[in-house]
Amino acid sequence: MEYPDYDDVTAERRELEAYYKAILTLLGEDPEREGLLKTPYRVAKAMCTLTRGYAEDPNETLNSAKFKEDYRHMVIVKDIDFFSLCEHHMLPFYGKVHVAYIPNGYITGLSKIARVVDCFSHRLQVQERMTLQIKDCIQEALNPLGVMV
Repeated sequence: MEYPDYDDVTAERRELEAYYKAILTLLGEDPEREGLLKTPYRVAKAMCTLTRGYAEDPNETLNSAKFKEDYRHMVIVKDIDFFSLCEHHMLPFYGKVHVAYIPNGYITGLSKIARVVDCFSHRLQVQERMTLQIKDCIQEALNPLGVMV
């Protein structure tokens, strides 16, 4: 099947598309019927978007806006919206993340904190691991006096 952006599709996404076509068949559906013709393509594309965090480096995100600064007061970024896919059922979950850190010679742009959250949330996740990954990333990149997620 050819679609407008199909030339830009990776081999992995084409393989995902084939699996979703097989899943439709296993469910008892006809993937060749009109309403389902593009479904494997759409689902594969959606899954690549929902899991794009695997292709991103959150440390690189923080280091791209890392500035030397003698500031030792708590920095807080509140109410960062996130959505993710539960690794147990691959169903969505969502919420808000609050991040605080006390700089130790380096700060980063506040938007970079939200991008780190976005990166880790766009992977198959559980909330407990995601919060630890965010904390560890900030600790590694900025070496603050403390981090709380």
